[in-house]
Amino acid sequence: MVGDGNDSTSDASDAERRRSEAMRAFGFDSGREPLSGLIGALRGLDPLDRPVPPSRRRPRRDDVVTYRVRVEISGTKPPLWRRLELASDLFLNEVHDILQTVFGWQDYHLHRFASGPGYFGGDDECYLCPFEVDEDEVGVPEDQVRLDEVLSGVGDCLFYVYDFGDHWEHVLTLQAVLPRAEEAPRAVCTAGKRPAPTEDCGGVWGYEFLVAATDPGHPHHAEALAEYRDAYGEESDPRGFAPTQFDMDATNASLNALFAKLPEHLPQPLADLVAAARDPATKRRLHQLIGQAGLSEPTEIDTADAARMVHPYAWLLDHVGTEGIKLTGAGYLPPASVEAIAAELDLGQEWIGKLNREAQTLPVLLLRESAQAMGLLRKYKGKLLLAPAGRKVHGDPQALWHHLAERLPIKPKNECERQAGLLALLAVAAETTDGLPAIADILNGIGWRLDGYDPLTPGDAFRVSRDTIDVLTRISAATTSRWPVELRPLPHGPTFARAALRSWPM
Repeated sequence: MVGDGNDSTSDASDAERRRSEAMRAFGFDSGREPLSGLIGALRGLDPLDRPVPPSRRRPRRDDVVTYRVRVEISGTKPPLWRRLELASDLFLNEVHDILQTVFGWQDYHLHRFASGPGYFGGDDECYLCPFEVDEDEVGVPEDQVRLDEVLSGVGDCLFYVYDFGDHWEHVLTLQAVLPRAEEAPRAVCTAGKRPAPTEDCGGVWGYEFLVAATDPGHPHHAEALAEYRDAYGEESDPRGFAPTQFDMDATNASLNALFAKLPEHLPQPLADLVAAARDPATKRRLHQLIGQAGLSEPTEIDTADAARMVHPYAWLLDHVGTEGIKLTGAGYLPPASVEAIAAELDLGQEWIGKLNREAQTLPVLLLRESAQAMGLLRKYKGKLLLAPAGRKVHGDPQALWHHLAERLPIKPKNECERQAGLLALLAVAAETTDGLPAIADILNGIGWRLDGYDPLTPGDAFRVSRDTIDVLTRISAATTSRWPVELRPLPHGPTFARAALRSWPM
């Protein structure tokens, strides 16, 4: 059996040799235990680390052209798409703002661009949003990548995913490269099909379900509506979550506002407000208001119109006079003064009660307190007196008009109130008919929340900007309503609001 023994020894030697070679190939020392060698080889490696893929970017074009791009949301049937004409030198962070605008997204979630055979391909190159850059994800910051680096020839594709939960995958396909006029807009929508999804509706499945549940003409409408009510109650109405119908004119108006050139010398508080706006929807709304506010337009007003507007404050200054008014022990106006003011301003049309006690007659209280806050009146040794500024403008309607404009917004209790007052003036100057919803949307976009959690409603916007709105309504620059909650400009109101906005140092 010598032959059998020699063969066995040879096989064992070969196996040991192969084992040693394999260990050396992985960097193990044959004199060490295999397990400790394996641990040493793997130490410092993160199993979730993604290898850096090769760059898919190409050189930037020397000239700027127009890219005709079709953007389609994957998985929608029939396809949900928009056709855009884009400047080729846009950076991807700008393309992100454009996509948020044309699909009506609110930028509530993370996003990412990718270039490669497919979004989940192992060798795709990713272009990251600021949050992912801060988290050291593998990829290139989107604000460093130009559109013409990732789309070059007709047929090239770029992927954009918004909301990693609902996973809205947008495929951007370059359809044509066109010559570009110098005055052409940076982005324009030329066509599109199907309504835009609502945020957090559950991805493509949720979108298609809501389309069916809210469209009586859909072949599966009855079935989808029954399923919706079975899930949320018989009285529930899915129309509150209906996808937004595609309106090309409104889309392009929003794109124009997104790229609107702001005045070169913007008053600092407005510049600070613009800097605080973080998401595209907020920036669009704010840019649109500033563009409509006509900050460069004249702010002159004739004496008769100024006198009509400032009458409540002018009458109060006359009533206080050079001798002043003795206040009650609690520091309020005496009943006779309250009655006189209420009669002069016809407050019986807007307030109830006897109108003879300031603490119970809010319009009188607000008028007196705002006059003090704007430096027209002051309290001294139990009397209400004209302040130096009040004596200076007394009897001069135009001077009083400009003084009121220069003192708005009234000094607020906090930054939210300051910004809300500023937005109230901006809404009136812009002559918008949805001032309070606009104020609420912009404050929410900046990041303000009730008690740190709940978004502000138009009613909340009224409350936080009330000091400024009270003055605007008292001088007939604007009017408000309780239901629906509205703030609407009146004649000469936009001129007054522009004067207030321009009164800050540039």
